[in-house]
Amino acid sequence: MRELVLGPGEGLSVENPMGGLFTFKIRSDESDGALTAIETFVARQEGPPLHVHEEDEVIFTLEGSMRIKLGDTLHLTPARSFVFIPRGTPHTWQNVGPGPLRFFATVMPATAAFEEFFKRYAELPAEERGVEAFARLAAETEAFEVVGPPLAVSDPR
Repeated sequence: MRELVLGPGEGLSVENPMGGLFTFKIRSDESDGALTAIETFVARQEGPPLHVHEEDEVIFTLEGSMRIKLGDTLHLTPARSFVFIPRGTPHTWQNVGPGPLRFFATVMPATAAFEEFFKRYAELPAEERGVEAFARLAAETEAFEVVGPPLAVSDPR
């Protein structure tokens, strides 16, 4: 492992499944498997389907606000909120702010499968994207398991 310093906008960037940009700040091969860290921008009202994975996750909202569901509990997290998601916790979130949501997240320990999922999803043609593709690629890469719909479907506002 070596030290790493990245400036704004630096790192491997791919299109986020939720609209916007998804930038890897450190990947599994760069951290000797310790963590994967990302910065992402998410389009208004977007969010992933309910999912679960075997790694702990931390989310720190930088701009905007999100609703996040942890297990059966919904929380509103405005900018500068901290969220810890223990491994095995079903979770999902949705951008509920008036503009893009930007947050920083880490997955610990790192998982190459998580990284591969986002790279492969970004390669899909627009017409092939959606919840079914999300669930299929999650299963194929073994990054996580989709266990329910996005918040916009399960808990509409």
